[in-house]
Amino acid sequence: MKTYSATPADIEKKWILIDAEGVVLGRMATFIANRLRGKHKASFTPHMDDGDYVIVINAEKVAMTGDKKQDKIYYWHTGHPGGIKQRTAREILEGKFPERVVQKAVERMIPSGPLGRQQFKNLRVYAGSEHPHAGAQPEVIDLKPLNRDRKSTRLNSSHIPLSRMPSSA
Repeated sequence: MKTYSATPADIEKKWILIDAEGVVLGRMATFIANRLRGKHKASFTPHMDDGDYVIVINAEKVAMTGDKKQDKIYYWHTGHPGGIKQRTAREILEGKFPERVVQKAVERMIPSGPLGRQQFKNLRVYAGSEHPHAGAQPEVIDLKPLNRDRKSTRLNSSHIPLSRMPSSA
């Protein structure tokens, strides 16, 4: 039996829509990167662009766990001596282009190279809830179940029955 290798005629791309409101950034970016590469398909071929088109709406309302909004820093260089610049995730999300946080998270999960750049072009990210791709009839995927319950699981001593409390001997 020969190993299956997809050809351009075999590739069928779908459009999917993801609402980023309240979804944890890293979990969403992982899901999107796998969809863009086509790894969710049984016909996945590493050297072909057989992933889906992905539309992300409400990118400005994406969630980050812990203090990442204040602590995560994005760096870039202007090209001039001493030209290192930085912004926190909060500054970018509150700024003019909040969709760049989602774009960077996904871009860094896709291989760098000609194929990765082609697959990244299949991603459309919008800060608000409107998008111009209604004609493509995208399939809506809910990623909120991927969020872990963020409630603390620690027990304090008032929840331990007195019979099980350690004795102070």
